[in-house]
Amino acid sequence: MLRHTQKSFWVRSRSLLLALVGFSVLVLITACLASGQSLEESTGMASYYGSRFAGETTANGETFDPNDMTAAHPSLPFDTVVRVIRIGGERRRSVTVRINDRGPFADDRIIDLSRAAAEEIGMIDEGVVEVRVEVLELPEGVETADSHGSGKGW
Repeated sequence: MLRHTQKSFWVRSRSLLLALVGFSVLVLITACLASGQSLEESTGMASYYGSRFAGETTANGETFDPNDMTAAHPSLPFDTVVRVIRIGGERRRSVTVRINDRGPFADDRIIDLSRAAAEEIGMIDEGVVEVRVEVLELPEGVETADSHGSGKGW
């Protein structure tokens, strides 16, 4: 049987350890965000939508402008900032966009870019290219699915 002082020592030690682990995770997340590394990423096909949708209302209520650096994503929260990196073709080209719409509605695609964003990564001629999407910044108060232990991301 543990004496009261021994029991208090173990309770305090466990609390201190949990606080230290929590602080370490917070520092790691902050460092990733500050360095531009992503907390979530996915790979797949990207398409773009352009002039014929100009002036239409996006899913978040904004007016679509093909000259803005925006994109449609099926599940990321509105105002999430992502980096889209072209994998094939003109490699190492990337663009940073803000999610303001829902889509794409083709099963094989993971993101629809505005025309301006598509031009940045050189995909206008092909129309559809392979990309990696990295979450750079989530809207305030939003957590990733991984932070809840699902391990599946968005």
